[in-house]
Amino acid sequence: QVQLVESGGGLVQAGGSLRLSCAASGRTFSTHAMGWFRQAPGKEREFVAAIRWSGGSTYYADSVKGRFTISRDIAKNTVSLQMNSLKPEDTAVYYCAARSYGGNYYRSSEYDYWGQGTQVTVSS
Repeated sequence: QVQLVESGGGLVQAGGSLRLSCAASGRTFSTHAMGWFRQAPGKEREFVAAIRWSGGSTYYADSVKGRFTISRDIAKNTVSLQMNSLKPEDTAVYYCAARSYGGNYYRSSEYDYWGQGTQVTVSS
């Protein structure tokens, strides 16, 4: 089992920045990749970004490319999401996720472990 704990959410004005962090514990040696998803009220959970643990290849949703950056610290078993130029439409609960195998990094059903989520609110 892998436990994930997110931090760093909050309220920010449009154009501002936030940094989310996710700390992983437990059987982290089995981690193939980690990602961030988000879910706004009344909408389905959507992919935001992912990073492969080995090699560090990154993947982004088109809606956040150029504004968000995902990174990992292998020694600390953490993954971060730097969010810049935030927009009101970025408002959502953001979830950290981990997966044990490769595949479609954009598909939430392929992730094995999930954090509890952290709220990000962007005011206009």
